[in-house]
Amino acid sequence: MNWPYELQIGWRYTRAGRGGRRNRFISFISGVSVLGIALGVAALIIVLSVMNGFQKEVRDRMLSVIAHVELMSYNGDALPDWQATAAKAAENPAVQAAAPFIASQVLVARGDEMRGAIVRGIEPEAESHVTPLAAQLKDGPLAQLTPGAWHIVLGAELARSLGLRVGDKVTVVSPSGDVSPAGTVPRMKQFTLVGTFNAGHYEYDSGMALIHVADAAKLFRVTGPSGVQLKLKDVYKAREVGNELMRSMGPEIRVRDWTRSNANWYDAVQVEKRMMGIILTLIVAVAAFNLVSTLVMTVTDKQADIAILRTLGASPRSIMGIFMVQGATSGVIGTLSGVGLGLLVAFNIDVIVPFIERVLNTSFLPGSIYLINKMPSDPQSADIWPIVITSLILAFLATIYPSWRASRVQPAEALRYE
Repeated sequence: MNWPYELQIGWRYTRAGRGGRRNRFISFISGVSVLGIALGVAALIIVLSVMNGFQKEVRDRMLSVIAHVELMSYNGDALPDWQATAAKAAENPAVQAAAPFIASQVLVARGDEMRGAIVRGIEPEAESHVTPLAAQLKDGPLAQLTPGAWHIVLGAELARSLGLRVGDKVTVVSPSGDVSPAGTVPRMKQFTLVGTFNAGHYEYDSGMALIHVADAAKLFRVTGPSGVQLKLKDVYKAREVGNELMRSMGPEIRVRDWTRSNANWYDAVQVEKRMMGIILTLIVAVAAFNLVSTLVMTVTDKQADIAILRTLGASPRSIMGIFMVQGATSGVIGTLSGVGLGLLVAFNIDVIVPFIERVLNTSFLPGSIYLINKMPSDPQSADIWPIVITSLILAFLATIYPSWRASRVQPAEALRYE
């Protein structure tokens, strides 16, 4: 094809480096710049993919226990008619299922051992349509949660810390006690442990208990469920749907979605991901601006060539275009190589990390310390495209000044000593 001569010469300069010692040195510096861009882009893709993987794993384990949206009365009392509240919420097309609940902080005790926990009174059948954990336990421990049986299901870590096994008795102490002549006496009730659950999230496994909603109403002396849990068709629209429900349910109903109930974790993850992106983008920027030194050296080395091209009629814009092509080509090669390397590692990190652990005889994520014992990865195009575009823009900006200097070379001055 009859390509413009600026592209042909720029591509030739990019591949140059075999002629003399100086050319080989310039080629080496250019290769280092390309390698730096590639490694920076790859590191950015790998780190963000791993952070996405961790975020997805923790979020999925969290949402296996809690609902996407909760509806409660502002004063914390029982809802006057929870069925009507659930039916009104179900009018929103984003709502998929609803279930009643009662939740309160309690002390769970066995002998002298006591632990703080959240007791959640649920209706097992309805709950199984709202949370994945209840769906898994529906035909197991939750099937034994019947009204008046005073059965309880504990998180595995909570049961272990109290030394409990299935069939043991456990006492639940409610902070809202009964008033007597001796003062306020905490309300206590003995339950039978019928099972445990392991959600994979330490906060819930060590601090949550499930009982039947009718038993919870008797224990906490309320007339009915204090809230309604909702499952949405799209978990990522929880905040948007929550705002819609807030407007439709009226001022007497408090609406809280999972991003607000876990605001500290949610906001921390977003800030951390944003900061890691900025830090690693600076690495790409440093590598991209190494192209400046490469092009400045190339311009100095090619002054005679520039002068000859100018005397043959090349315009300053054409000269500038030649060196911008050279720099942009290095940026494109580095960026595409980095994307390929980053995606290769990100999609195979479940193979690469165990191999490194075996070689080094170590474990990066011990199961006894972390929630997750394997390195997760979730590459997303929403992260990759901005990385590619940013890298290309930085590489392009790095070519402007050296190319401008090349266009200002005066033929007479450049050829004086040739």
